[in-house]
Amino acid sequence: MNHDGSLGNAIRMVEVAARCGADAVKFQLHDAVAETIRDAPSPPYFSHESRWEYFERTAFTDDQWRTLKRRCDEVGIEFLCSAFSVEAVGRLETLGVRRHKIPSGEVTNIELVRAAAMTGKPLLMSSGMSSWDELDGAVQAASGASEVVVFQCTSEYPCPPERVGLNILEELRTRYGRPVGLSDHTEGPYACFAAVALGAAAIEKHFTLSKELYGPDAALAVEPGELRELVHGVRAIEAMLAAPVDKDDTSGFAEMKRVFEKSVVSVVEIPAGAVILPEMVAVKKPGTGIPARRLADVVGRRAAVSLPADSVLVESDVEWGEA
Repeated sequence: MNHDGSLGNAIRMVEVAARCGADAVKFQLHDAVAETIRDAPSPPYFSHESRWEYFERTAFTDDQWRTLKRRCDEVGIEFLCSAFSVEAVGRLETLGVRRHKIPSGEVTNIELVRAAAMTGKPLLMSSGMSSWDELDGAVQAASGASEVVVFQCTSEYPCPPERVGLNILEELRTRYGRPVGLSDHTEGPYACFAAVALGAAAIEKHFTLSKELYGPDAALAVEPGELRELVHGVRAIEAMLAAPVDKDDTSGFAEMKRVFEKSVVSVVEIPAGAVILPEMVAVKKPGTGIPARRLADVVGRRAAVSLPADSVLVESDVEWGEA
């Protein structure tokens, strides 16, 4: 809603979000007549105008929505939109959306959930203010959708770090056996990064062209530079998760081991056949000889050849039979 009713601002936000690398941009389709009474309370963090007045003032016509959807297609970013009424689902279907979003406040609106699921399209469901019992009912009602992604969300604006609930991600995954995501209302990217590392399949974050803009969400949204950094970080974490490392495979570190590790070296001249005493050897760079961790194996053995002082010992320099 950070476009504040301006189609031009909305189009610009689409273009910038696409350049920042986001996969999708999500709007909200509010139909005041279908979703609220005239004197419904405004949220505590935005009381400058009534909900009815705000929805009426910022609403787009179907022609404007088509223009916005077309621009999304042109710049290669998916058009998403939260539906706040059954009527909104129908309008979004006419637009040809690829999936539907159920916002946190609509989870208990089972009629809406069923209407979105009956399209057979994937469903994204936030859980910001729902109990487990309420969420169970919504997920069950969404069974007709081709896929359901359940988002952990905390409906606080802004949400403090200790209220994010990252533990819920695994609980959601286990309870429903479905992909999970995070709808994040914290300030900064850290909760998003943590969620991706914990297996979140999707991240939702408020976006604005400027935090100075008027509206309920602008002050806690990310600006373009922050969104670009968020996307970059998520992509990096995805790459890390997609490439497990074998700790026993050190083949790529041969040169680093040669330069930075240490070997057993002679600190004095050691005649051939002499027993190698502790004071005759030490561990020093480079790591091209008998590894430093085998110093104790070398001590007490006999020198197979004459060893000048400051020589890196290799396997053939030591008699490995009985000392």
